[in-house]
Amino acid sequence: MIKLGSYAKDCITNFTGVVTGHAEYITGCDQYLLSPQTPDKGPKWFDEQRLVVDLIYAPLTLDNSNGSGADIAAPVK
Repeated sequence: MIKLGSYAKDCITNFTGVVTGHAEYITGCDQYLLSPQTPDKGPKWFDEQRLVVDLIYAPLTLDNSNGSGADIAAPVK
């Protein structure tokens, strides 16, 4: 399992980014969302087997203790 916040690279396309999401499927296929540092490219999902974690970069850590963690407020009806 790859830790969220790790820096990884897809070994086929050389797409690199920070691991910001993880999906685990009943079929056994685990996928990770890589978010690149450049704004012109969007995040992409990759199978775990295709990713190589770069150990040079320390994993990012987030402190969400001072908020709800949501980007925007919940809708009001």
